[in-house]
Amino acid sequence: MWTQVFDPMGNIFLSAAIAVIPIIYLFWALAIQKMKGYIAGVTTTTLAVLIAILVYGMPAQLAIASTLQGALYGLFPICWIVITAVFLYNLTVKSGQFEVIKDSIASITDDRRLQALLIAFSFGAFLEGAAGFGTPVAITAGMLVGLGFNPLYAASLCLIANTAPVAFGGIGIPIIVAGQVSGIDDFTISQMVGRQLPFLSIFVPFWLVYIMSGWKGVKEVWPAALISGGAFAIGQFWSSNYLGAMLPDIISSLCSIISLVVFLKLWKPKNVWRFENEPAATYSASSANLTFKKVLKAWSPFVILTILVGDWGMKAVNAVLETVTLKFHFPIIDGAVINPATSKPIEVLFKFNWLSAAGTAILVAALITMVIVRMPLSQGLSVFWDTIKSLKFPIITIAAVLGYSSIANSSGMTYTMGMALAATGALFPLFSPILGRLGVFITGSDTSANAVFAKLQGVTADKIGVDPVLTVAANSSGGVTAKMISPQSIAVATAATGLVGKESDLFRFTVKHSLFFLVVICFMTYLQATVLSWMIPVYQKGAAAVAAAANAAQLQSDGFMLLGITAVIVAILGFSVMGRTEDKGAYSKR
Repeated sequence: MWTQVFDPMGNIFLSAAIAVIPIIYLFWALAIQKMKGYIAGVTTTTLAVLIAILVYGMPAQLAIASTLQGALYGLFPICWIVITAVFLYNLTVKSGQFEVIKDSIASITDDRRLQALLIAFSFGAFLEGAAGFGTPVAITAGMLVGLGFNPLYAASLCLIANTAPVAFGGIGIPIIVAGQVSGIDDFTISQMVGRQLPFLSIFVPFWLVYIMSGWKGVKEVWPAALISGGAFAIGQFWSSNYLGAMLPDIISSLCSIISLVVFLKLWKPKNVWRFENEPAATYSASSANLTFKKVLKAWSPFVILTILVGDWGMKAVNAVLETVTLKFHFPIIDGAVINPATSKPIEVLFKFNWLSAAGTAILVAALITMVIVRMPLSQGLSVFWDTIKSLKFPIITIAAVLGYSSIANSSGMTYTMGMALAATGALFPLFSPILGRLGVFITGSDTSANAVFAKLQGVTADKIGVDPVLTVAANSSGGVTAKMISPQSIAVATAATGLVGKESDLFRFTVKHSLFFLVVICFMTYLQATVLSWMIPVYQKGAAAVAAAANAAQLQSDGFMLLGITAVIVAILGFSVMGRTEDKGAYSKR
């Protein structure tokens, strides 16, 4: 048995400087050296293992076992989601149904900016709320490429758009975990996050349009961006403050989708924007007269996906699916590492939830799709095999990155960096979101970042006289800004858009936007800790907290989820009745 060492150098800042070396190396490898993602991931993990052994004194066998455990988690469930999501998309392309999907979306708008808002921002947020863990980026990025988007732009836009919903992703699991770890009820944390992220959410659509077409483009479509972001922000604030953590993404994305679709029925931009050198859209008589049956068949894979992913997320359904989960204590590392903060060994339990995993829901949707489009089993298997072959390098990247995440956590490196930031004293609220960002960059998950740092955030806030609700919430809010540059997320995006080997280009594209969003969250948190402290919800303890949580749980019933699924289906089918309006303006270039 080995006890973790959080300050191996006897100076927390010096120890943190050594602990951060793998992250600096990864930035250097991707942003400067333009190294392929899988090479950068494997070498970063190797460097982290060496530091764990040579600096932290972790026994070699424990370091290797921990890394292998993380890599296995990367393969399942993360890679499983990526494989099935890309497989579903490939089925729609192979069967010819994606051509109809493209025309149905174009019947609402030909403008690439507005298509990005509908798919990357609004529909992506719904998928994040229902499944999370890479599903929204894998699906929406592939859809945008199929629509004719430049692959780099498609991947980048989906990663950046995924900022707004991450904190409430996967039916609110990041917030729920933050509550479990910190001891603060998740309803209160949900309220606080709901008083931070809506300010960012309303801004993201404008930023997406600016990235694509500059300020001129923003001026042309600002009403649509305002409707998209405003409806999302209002839905996010209301649901997070009055319903709790489980439904904000579902409700806010539905508000955004429905509001934008209705608005675009009544309003069109003066000019239609498309990518430079992209040919103008052409329509045959059949595509200009979309029938309900035709559109329903084409969209059926994603309608089925929505239903199944939503069902998989329901507590009652998930509890049944979990009954066949295989669990085992990971050899060598389980119980062999002692956390000095608790003086207890750390349990390392691997769950092979093959049936309840979101990737399995996507696979079932793909199998049903094969029946609907009448694709022979042999052809479907061929598409599945081609999908796996195309994803071999992203799979290596994801496994390597999750291996690094595991060794950084089990060796104590992650906690070392957290303690260094916590030592900033009165300025801690300003740096608090950086902890969450650090956790998400390392693990690729806001849930994991909260599991690692939520307790530290709360304890540090108590010591310096700041409300712990604020810093725990900031951990989750700050974490969302790293989702777009997390190596895991980048590997998913490149896999979905055919950019395997171009991970460095995608990283260089998104990193500046990530830093900008982080600065916004940092200053917002600091202001809420000082002059805007009235925005922090009252932290109810004891019986009051239990009552509040019970009330929130009652409101967060599966009925809301069913209502959300129904509304998404209605919105998607609404595409079929949207008559195509002729372009009013000239064809403008970026």
